[in-house]
Amino acid sequence: MPTEPRSATESLKLSNQLCFAVYAAAHALNKTYKPLLEPLDLTYPQYLVMLVLWEGDGLTVKEIGERLFLDSGTLTPLLKRLEAAGRVRRTRDSADERQVRITLTEAGRTLRDTAAAVPPMLLCATGLDIPGAIGLKDDLAKLRSTLDITAP
Repeated sequence: MPTEPRSATESLKLSNQLCFAVYAAAHALNKTYKPLLEPLDLTYPQYLVMLVLWEGDGLTVKEIGERLFLDSGTLTPLLKRLEAAGRVRRTRDSADERQVRITLTEAGRTLRDTAAAVPPMLLCATGLDIPGAIGLKDDLAKLRSTLDITAP
């Protein structure tokens, strides 16, 4: 929050926009991930799905979407590509045919070992130390949560 009043002109400068700082940082982060994920043959969104599944295999599309803040329309094509690559299997839930359950294949489980090298490389690329990275992550999570609560 600004500590002193700003003129309308100052408040509309791109360099003063929180939204642009977050957007630009996210863009730079995605560019940094690209070469780190290429050896895994994963895009950044696919990597996020795999992270969720490595934490808890056998989730429904809805559960994965809730964790990643994605709707099924965005998630389904991603999951189909991961299935075509042999990383996951999509099956109808036996208890509720409307639900699609996502399970890791052996190749998807094995990929986790290789992917373990990505977080330390990303941390190094940021120039942050571990406490700084954790603090930034916590601040961003708080921002997202606050915006979710206050959004119309």
